[in-house]
Amino acid sequence: MHTSAFWRLAQALLVLWAAFSLSFAILYALPGDPVGILLAQGGEPGTADPAQVAELRARYHLDGSLWQQYGGALWRLLHLDLGVSLQTGKPVAAALAAALPATLALAFAALLIAVPLGIGVALAAHQVRRRPLQAALHNAPALVVSLPTFWVGLLLLQLFSFRLHWLPAMGDHGLASLVLPAVTLALPCAAMIAQVLGRSIASVSQQPFVQALRSKGVGRWSLLWRHILHNASIPLLSLTGTLLGNLLAGAVVTETVFSRDGVGRLAQAAVASQDIAVVQGVVLLAAALYVLTNLLTDLLYPLLDPRIRQGSRP
Repeated sequence: MHTSAFWRLAQALLVLWAAFSLSFAILYALPGDPVGILLAQGGEPGTADPAQVAELRARYHLDGSLWQQYGGALWRLLHLDLGVSLQTGKPVAAALAAALPATLALAFAALLIAVPLGIGVALAAHQVRRRPLQAALHNAPALVVSLPTFWVGLLLLQLFSFRLHWLPAMGDHGLASLVLPAVTLALPCAAMIAQVLGRSIASVSQQPFVQALRSKGVGRWSLLWRHILHNASIPLLSLTGTLLGNLLAGAVVTETVFSRDGVGRLAQAAVASQDIAVVQGVVLLAAALYVLTNLLTDLLYPLLDPRIRQGSRP
């Protein structure tokens, strides 16, 4: 048990280090100069005093070589210092703390829509007898997953905001402004849940114990709710990490389309201005949430499926 926990922790730290290193390398390789972009926002490019440029580079640790900047950033990270935003001059940790609640509210609202919708589509596809409708329910999730998030958001805006005037088009004031972004973010997640659960229900339905219960006269709905669904829902745990990644990635697009404050818009603005510290903070936050989710999933699996716990015994 201790060895397993040690390796899980080591893997988590490795993922965080890889996310930090990869984001640093990509941002360093981008064309352009972060200090030049900052100074150009306040006047004409190329008119800044060289001494001012040098002072800004030293202040934000951008005056060293690649390895000096990387080593310094990694050392500060080990001391839980995410650095300072180049654009605002404020600590990155404070910017993330201010933006995170809005993104979590959006993600939570999206999950409240995605989970029952995905489960409902999977159950309907399993229970419906009409072949055309059954085929449509089986194929719909794959179609929805393939749709670009920004296109879905713009389509919902056009229909419900600009034509029907039912919901606000942008902003983050009140529950009404949360509906369209949450639906936009929920649809691909619901489609993934429907795909995984649908395949799992079909697989469990062919198991010998299900066939035996069916031969004893157990009804379709009783068999589904009391026996099939419990076993078929276990693979959904392995999907939680992917769902979290989709929610965070989709939040960047969704918050931009609907002009909502949050981690997504913070990341978008930081990438546009090459604010390295903020981008790395967002990447590390996403990686940490992903790692934590997968660790919790590993702990919950044996509780839900005793076969895993029994198989791990010597």
